[in-house]
Amino acid sequence: MAVPLISTHDLVKVYAMGDAEVRALAGVTVDIAEGEMVAVMGPSGSGKSTFMNVIGCLDTPTSGTYWFDGEDVAGLSADALAAIRNRKIGFIFQQFNLLPRTGALDNVALPLLYSGVPAQERRERAMHQLERVGLGSRAGHHPAQLSGGQQQRVAIARALVNQPRLILADEPTGALDSVTSVEVMALLQQLNAEGITVVLVTHEHDIAAFAGRAIHFRDGRVVRDERQHPQDAAAALARVAAPA
Repeated sequence: MAVPLISTHDLVKVYAMGDAEVRALAGVTVDIAEGEMVAVMGPSGSGKSTFMNVIGCLDTPTSGTYWFDGEDVAGLSADALAAIRNRKIGFIFQQFNLLPRTGALDNVALPLLYSGVPAQERRERAMHQLERVGLGSRAGHHPAQLSGGQQQRVAIARALVNQPRLILADEPTGALDSVTSVEVMALLQQLNAEGITVVLVTHEHDIAAFAGRAIHFRDGRVVRDERQHPQDAAAALARVAAPA
């Protein structure tokens, strides 16, 4: 049996809030196989964002185990976690997190700068990813010159530029209208079909419907984990675009 890309066992995360302790994760055991597309759902305070931070190597658990890509990462140093994030994980955020005075190409190339990749290679790899998301002609445009959907595509290109094993998307459609949201989900489904594992946090059931699995959190625990037949985002777009 193949080793899961993500494997957590009895994951606990406790935060100190003054004299009190908040148990954000209360014993989470989850396996996610390579090539899955998973939606993580739950109300505010359910633990879904903390879970995302831990599996994205942005935070460490208080106790429990976390294996990523065959490596026990729960107890690694901050520098070691940063190296894993840079090499193996791409992040997409609700508010895009693009540098406002920087063109699309340089925004996409930024992770390569941190990796010490030479300038010419950075530009070539960044342009390849912009073309991959359909924005090759917008390479010199600043974020203010792009629509919300285009900005999110730039952010997706940036997430892809280091050829990650995993894409983590935190409310990737939260700042977008409904049609543009489906466009972004069609792109994520396409990337998933190419073999990239996608885990997205969302509170929107219609967005979660595009994933093949939904994990529901409440009070720091997984309360439901179900497989589902994903809706086809490209087909949904075609129906919207079809003449009446």
